[in-house]
Amino acid sequence: MYLQRIALSNFKNYEEAELAFSSKINCFVGNNGVGKTNILDAIYYLSFTKSYFNLADNQNIRHEAPFFAIHGNYISGEESQDLVSCIQQRSQKKQLKVNKKEVDRMADHIGRFPVVMVSPYDSDLINDGSDLRRKFLDSVISQFDRAYLDDLVVYNKALAQRNVLLKHFEEMRYFDETQLEMWDHQLNITGTRIFEKRRSFLADFVPLFQHYFSFISNGRELVDIVYVTQLECTSMSTLLAENLGRDRSARYTTVGIHKDDLDFRISDYPTKRFGSQGQQKSFLVAIKLAQFHFTREVKGLKPILLLDDIFDKLDALRVEQIIRLVGEDGFGQVFITDTQRERIAGIFSKINIDHRIFEIDGGEVHETITL
Repeated sequence: MYLQRIALSNFKNYEEAELAFSSKINCFVGNNGVGKTNILDAIYYLSFTKSYFNLADNQNIRHEAPFFAIHGNYISGEESQDLVSCIQQRSQKKQLKVNKKEVDRMADHIGRFPVVMVSPYDSDLINDGSDLRRKFLDSVISQFDRAYLDDLVVYNKALAQRNVLLKHFEEMRYFDETQLEMWDHQLNITGTRIFEKRRSFLADFVPLFQHYFSFISNGRELVDIVYVTQLECTSMSTLLAENLGRDRSARYTTVGIHKDDLDFRISDYPTKRFGSQGQQKSFLVAIKLAQFHFTREVKGLKPILLLDDIFDKLDALRVEQIIRLVGEDGFGQVFITDTQRERIAGIFSKINIDHRIFEIDGGEVHETITL
């Protein structure tokens, strides 16, 4: 599966743009701020129906335009083609169409055209709070497990309702435990399933991550990802029961799988505190390559790999290692951004692989080399 062509209308800084891609590696080069990353985000939109950068859909409409539209042609096998369209008009419901037929439930589309993105913004995964690490975990599992995504939706709705009740009880100065029972039941059932799937996923995922980190760093450091959860030794129902008094005082649910975290370790120390910028970048790239590998094995097809500003904070050896790796048969279509065309061209002078290079300047795109 690969993206053969994309057409943009009024998306971010692009008034109109249409590009035809290589089925292997595609590079976008240009100065900072010219719109290289915006093309990657458009590709991400076609798979996830939203921006990778958590922007509200209306914020992605070009200044003063009434709408944006993204159209992508995918090739699967020798003859199978799919046209995916994502259209957002100002102050209206977003439209997603596959082969001109509207998709009513966006969640049903996720995972059909899998994508893995590596971005400088991923550093937040290491440096920010646990919420981002849970979202990463959920986004990976949801691409191949629809039941997991459904459980997340039910869990979060039940959690919100339970929190509303806890706040209401405190404000009204009374308490009725029976009103919490329905939400406790839903949190227990879905929370337990989510915990078990997260634990099972990480048991398979962490060795892949360690393999890719070792490849990128030439085996220089040992790394690990530790699953931190309150459910490791206590059931969800017991946690809720034992912490009811605490929840009443706090006026929200203080325990559960919504408190899970991932502890990133390098040489048995916290990566956030002791990892250099290069080590942290290698850590994140290895996570995303492991995500690619896992998704490929589960879904039986190669996700599209988006590498945004891959040269940032990596030495030349590590970068060349990554380019060689993603050019192998185990990987499919890859998109890369960089600020220096000469650097990209230099790498491909050493590596014989089909690729296209596009030069971007102020919302205009021109293909410079096609091999």
